[in-house]
Amino acid sequence: MTTLTGPGREVLDMSFFQDPYAVYDRLRVEGPVHAMRTPDGIDVWVITRYEEAKEALSDARFTKDFSGVPDIFAQQTTGVSAHEGYTDILTKHMLFADPPDHTRLRELAAKAFTRRRVEALRPEIQQIVDGLLDSLSAAGEVDLLRSLSFPMSMAVTCRLLGIPPADEDAFRTWTETIFTTNDPARMNEAVRGVDQYLVDVIEAKRADPADDLITALINAREDGDRLSDRELVSTCALMFVAGYETTASMVGNAVLALLKNPDKLAELKADPSLMPNAVDELLRFDGPVNVATLRSTATDVTVAGTTIPKGQFVLVSLIAANRDGEKFPEPARLDFTRPLGGSLAFGHGIHYCLGAPLSRVEIEVALSRLLARFPDLSLAREPETLQWRNSLLVRGLSTLPIRLH
Repeated sequence: MTTLTGPGREVLDMSFFQDPYAVYDRLRVEGPVHAMRTPDGIDVWVITRYEEAKEALSDARFTKDFSGVPDIFAQQTTGVSAHEGYTDILTKHMLFADPPDHTRLRELAAKAFTRRRVEALRPEIQQIVDGLLDSLSAAGEVDLLRSLSFPMSMAVTCRLLGIPPADEDAFRTWTETIFTTNDPARMNEAVRGVDQYLVDVIEAKRADPADDLITALINAREDGDRLSDRELVSTCALMFVAGYETTASMVGNAVLALLKNPDKLAELKADPSLMPNAVDELLRFDGPVNVATLRSTATDVTVAGTTIPKGQFVLVSLIAANRDGEKFPEPARLDFTRPLGGSLAFGHGIHYCLGAPLSRVEIEVALSRLLARFPDLSLAREPETLQWRNSLLVRGLSTLPIRLH
């Protein structure tokens, strides 16, 4: 639900997280741009229609440079200040940079994070998923998120980077804290833990190189340029924070969508060749990222007749844009034969998710292996009783109770 505060500013309450689509459906009808206040009291402008969202994602006037964010927080009257946990490990990477810095950082990261490296991981991803499913074979009811989605995503991310399996639990704890805590002390403790660990790992990889992403990032060169030590740490942290939570959440979203649409589940089980199309459609239907990461206006920007003043936070809602009926006919219906392309689930423009190919492979493997192993799986709770995480960024369930047999 929402309430009004001040001249034309609407406040999202906590129930928004449980059903954002009801709010977004109304907002799209009213217009593409809205002055809002988030549940934690931050004043923002939210873009909800597809065409305006796509344009905003590639408009340089909406800056990703994080250096000005603390000043915007300071100017707001909501009492919210910039989180002291936002240290350079969370912000000194390509996701919070504009050209030319972004261009340089992305080109260097892309040298290491190649499609060849992703495809080479596919057999290992299958092995990880099969091992997790093996451990569930005798279970009756499980939380699919804790039993499959999150362990798979963490294991794959660690294998990709070259982090030992023994350290996965520590990274899982740090990452979940960064995404969920409102306690500055706990946030800073988690950030420091990730920072120091990655500093040590990078030093070890320099002394003893391996066939992994961290070594490849260390060795990446572009016209004699290379990533600095701080940029290496921040880029590796980005791989964890951006890839782990979103992919794991998407597996849960996809399974729930299939179980709530038994005709589509039956269609997919009858024709597994539909899986790549199904993954694309499931990402559009209920993607793992509610709003794209924070942007701010570098100047006054007019969008569809509404002027957003300079120095304002802007949130582009990816899930709202992906339910825009002007772009996707019958947007609330799953359709595995829908023409591919156009979804904004991984963003658009120069900030399009570098890890999208890996995420797609993980989702495809997880769904394919799960449905093959447990073709009779079903929801163990009524869909309306399931709780969604109170996160403006990540669209994901808190738990997903499943009966496997």
